[in-house]
Formats: sequence, C-alpha cells, structure tokens
Amino acid sequence: MNDLPSGYWCECWTQNLDGDQQPALHASFDAYSATHADRWIAVALRTISPALDATASEQAWQWLYEGRIETRRALLRAEPCSVAVDQAGTRITWTVRPVIFLPLAHRQNVELPACAYDFKPHATD
Repeated sequence: MNDLPSGYWCECWTQNLDGDQQPALHASFDAYSATHADRWIAVALRTISPALDATASEQAWQWLYEGRIETRRALLRAEPCSVAVDQAGTRITWTVRPVIFLPLAHRQNVELPACAYDFKPHATD
C-alpha cells in the first residue's frame, strides 16, 4: 500500500462582526510542510498590512514577529492553528490544520479526470 502524503489545509475566512453574517471562505491552499503553511499566512499578512488600520496592522505584525514561531511549532506537533486580525468590523482569519491528502481517482499530473467535467451546477430554490 502506498503511503498517503500528509500536509496542511489552509483557509482564509472573513466574517462581519457587526451582524449575523456567516463566515465566508475566500481562499484555500494545500501546503506540504509547516514552513509552507505559515509562509502562506505571512505573505498574506505582509501583503495586506499597508491597507489595515493601526490596530489590525499591529495584530498582523505582532504575529509576524512573535507569534509565527509558535504557529510553526504547533504545526510541527500536528496541531491546528489560526491567526486573525480585525479590520473595520470584519475579522479575517487564516486557519491551518494537519491533513492527509487523498489522491484524486484517475488524476494524471495537473490534468483533471474526465468525471470532473460531468458535474453541472444548478440553481438552488
């Protein structure tokens, strides 16, 4: 039996803190190392930090300078982690959790299997 690859499933969510809005998924990413996973968050935080208000920017840079090493240590212990910043009534949260990646049936390199094109989305009521 082949060994299944382990890694980390990373997501970025936002939620309006002023109302009853459900969190919205904005991005997901498959990382194959703890370094790769925390780098994904670090790049996102560095990218958006100039647009954040002072408090949110401080949250971002605090994690980049002090919290990042603890996140990496937790990931190496196979513990899920999250990083959040609050900006103008919106919480942006990055989550990372350890996973085992299951191969997609009949997948060849980057080519999707033929069955992937059989799915036809339909409108909900």
